[in-house]
Amino acid sequence: MFFVSDIMEKAPDSYKAPLQEMVYEALTKLQIAFERVNTDEAISMEDCIEINQKLNVKMVKTLFLCNSKKTEFYLFITTANKLFKSKDFCNALGISRVSFAPAELMENILGVKIGAATVFGVLMDKGNLVQVVFDKDVLLEEWYGCSDGTTTGYMKVKTKLVVNNFLTYAKHIPTVIEM
Repeated sequence: MFFVSDIMEKAPDSYKAPLQEMVYEALTKLQIAFERVNTDEAISMEDCIEINQKLNVKMVKTLFLCNSKKTEFYLFITTANKLFKSKDFCNALGISRVSFAPAELMENILGVKIGAATVFGVLMDKGNLVQVVFDKDVLLEEWYGCSDGTTTGYMKVKTKLVVNNFLTYAKHIPTVIEM
């Protein structure tokens, strides 16, 4: 059975990754309230079902994409149930073909491994290489559910605070598309 802890409203006592520490420091600095849980390692969207139930939230799907030259990067955030269609994504942004960025680039740029991609990864993007792109359907939800930068920590925050407060603080103004 997949483990999900009780809900907590404070940062962890110790951190598993530099990004995780940066996430909680930023949320504290910005006075953004959150609820979080610790879990077994969650890799797939299926693992998120029990997390969703505990936090009463719909986890987002966060994809790290790049162009063929690996010079342009996109953090695409959509609803968990939508299939990703590269062609539709590219058409919506008016860009050429993208694919999933290699795991090592995701780790170097966002500070996360596969399964832990999160909007909070832009805190590690000091070169402002990543364009944050939201599916408009994500913005219709009151709550935003995502990883805290690990594959064992998940949280729920107000969507409008992520988009308006956190991303402004992180100097990443998002683009919104319809998929």
